[in-house]
Amino acid sequence: MKKTGDVEFRCYFQLAMMVIGGKWKPKVLFHLGQNDTVRFGALRRAVFGISEKMLIQSLKDLERDGLVNRKVYRQVPPKVEYSLTDIGRSFVPVLNAMFHWGQSYASYLIAQKEKDHDYQTGDVLENIDELVQTDNEHITVK
Repeated sequence: MKKTGDVEFRCYFQLAMMVIGGKWKPKVLFHLGQNDTVRFGALRRAVFGISEKMLIQSLKDLERDGLVNRKVYRQVPPKVEYSLTDIGRSFVPVLNAMFHWGQSYASYLIAQKEKDHDYQTGDVLENIDELVQTDNEHITVK
């Protein structure tokens, strides 16, 4: 076992997953990484499907772990803004790589369905957003 502060872990991958793992934290971090500051309501609308309770918990965890700043404005109604810390911003390239991989995987699925023999692993189809059907509940490959 390794230990730093109060945190015990077996390997650095496990440590990373302890901080950013789960269903919602990567989505919250990704959205925060696309913006300088985000108000709570805007963040809730941006992270599709998250409940208010899960967003609050995810933000508390990310703030505790040093990835997110929380700024409270003392006014009525109260205003709270969230942003990434320096260590949080250092994770943005990983999130962007995951986003790109998601586009590449969607392209792979489309190429497999259409038997596109020109597709090379890692490619992103030029019109990927047009080829992926979107609705309020699901995203499917056309």
